[in-house]
Amino acid sequence: MQNHRALLLLDEDVWPGLAKALRARGIDAVSVHELGRTGLPDEDQLIFAIQEERAFLTHNIADFVGLAVDYHRQQQTHFGILVAPHLEKGILVHRTMALIESITGVELRNTVRFI
Repeated sequence: MQNHRALLLLDEDVWPGLAKALRARGIDAVSVHELGRTGLPDEDQLIFAIQEERAFLTHNIADFVGLAVDYHRQQQTHFGILVAPHLEKGILVHRTMALIESITGVELRNTVRFI
């Protein structure tokens, strides 16, 4: 699905090179490392992702699934949360690409997806 792809913001626990690898493949992705946003609370990172209309990719399942539940209960919108296990870099690129190419940004909104 070429049109209406999700935009991504990568958490500081995700390999920063993933953003560059995804951009080389036509995905609009940026890492919090590139933006100088490391060391901030999880909720602040998610709020920033929402302001930027980006889905948030993280390895931090416990905290971000909890935030997704809170957002759902409060009927607040987010642009998606992607949770990935720690994977070899090439596999992480491949799985992230496969997900982003199989779903639109609209379909990703207010969901948690596992890579």
